[in-house]
Amino acid sequence: MQSKAIIKMYLLPTLLQITVIAALVGILKLRGFELGYNSLLGILFISLAGASSALWGIVYQVKCHSKRPLEILKDFFNIKQSVKSYTLVLIFLVLEFSSVILNKGLKIESLLLPLLLFFKAIVFGGIEELGWRYSFQPTLEKKIPHIASTLITFVCWGVWHLLFFYIDGSLGNIHVLGFLLGLLTNSFILSALFAYSNSLWICVMTHALINTFSQMSINDNVLLDYIAKVICIFLAVYLYHVSKKKRTIDK
Repeated sequence: MQSKAIIKMYLLPTLLQITVIAALVGILKLRGFELGYNSLLGILFISLAGASSALWGIVYQVKCHSKRPLEILKDFFNIKQSVKSYTLVLIFLVLEFSSVILNKGLKIESLLLPLLLFFKAIVFGGIEELGWRYSFQPTLEKKIPHIASTLITFVCWGVWHLLFFYIDGSLGNIHVLGFLLGLLTNSFILSALFAYSNSLWICVMTHALINTFSQMSINDNVLLDYIAKVICIFLAVYLYHVSKKKRTIDK
């Protein structure tokens, strides 16, 4: 029942909303409208598209899990998590950005910049977790094995992102294969962290930090980066199965 509900009440409306907005943007661009971040209309479209995952994730939680909006908000900002959860986040971040770190490729012009980028990344990134990790993938995993669920989430999340990048005008500047490999890695990392911590905040924070460090990265070693991402995926799969085994023992 829940597997059908997550498709009907979350996935389809999320993808429909962002697809309709992308189509409108395409039509307006053909008519000569200037969109993207340089116009109020463009910012409106970007905001509506970016909020689609969070919006329908909240709708699903309210309708199918009887959660109140304030309860969801509390989960979103529940920073009181175990030291182990935060340590795992740090380990994944160091591994994923090890190539950048070793090549001294993090550009930090001021201590304020990472903080500003982080808060921006929560609004334009972290809120996606209300849908993908908080609602969609856990529901899939009740019927489908973890790796398959993660791959399905990755494909849907990837389509969502490509539509969003078309809407905000950045699609032409993105190395699609490199981006998708990063997205695949993050799909495994975030799903494993949620399985371990059962915390929306941990996923929101990790997602925002990944976006923040990605924006600050100016140099890396491509081969080392790929190796690091593969290691992250294997570590994430291992963490998920350890978490699942622990939950089974606790029961």
